[in-house]
Order: sequence, then structure tokens, then C-alpha cells
Amino acid sequence: MAYKISDGCISCGTCAGECPVGAIAAGDSIYVIDAGACIDCGTCAGACPVGAIQPE
Repeated sequence: MAYKISDGCISCGTCAGECPVGAIAAGDSIYVIDAGACIDCGTCAGACPVGAIQPE
């Protein structure tokens, strides 16, 4: 199960820098996770300063 970034994202980019497989990129208004590339490690969720990343 991949992780998903909610609308609570503040677009700081911290998660993208922490993702070991580069599955996170800037979207139109918030960052997005490529579910096909996500390895479900949870590193991004732990790095998010506002808790905007949760398992899908």
C-alpha cells in the first residue's frame, strides 16, 4: 500500500529529499507520490513536518 500526501501539504519538499527511491515530486499545488514507485517504507511520513503523509 503506497503512501499519499493530503491537502495539508505545505509544499516544503522535505519528503522528496528523504524518499530513497525518488517517488515524490512537486505537483500543481502539493507534492505527490508515484504509487507505482513507492516502496512503502514510510520515510516520507516520518519526515513531513505537518503530518500530511499517510498510508493509502
